[in-house]
Amino acid sequence: MKELVEHIVRTLVNDPAAATVTETENEEGIFLLLKVAPEDMGKVIGKQGRIAKAIRVVLKAAGTREGRKVTLEIE
Repeated sequence: MKELVEHIVRTLVNDPAAATVTETENEEGIFLLLKVAPEDMGKVIGKQGRIAKAIRVVLKAAGTREGRKVTLEIE
């Protein structure tokens, strides 16, 4: 999951080196924390949160295939 988010986000932002994803697993599922440069925050979130929502939908579909719940937080 971490690699999937990194690939999607790094193609969107101007500073791909600043984009980091931290993955933690617990009994509820997988928790992903995404950090990007402040100037790239708008590109990751998108107008009215559309891009962030699309990334979460892709993660939900990938998690469903594995039978896990995936949560993404953008910081």
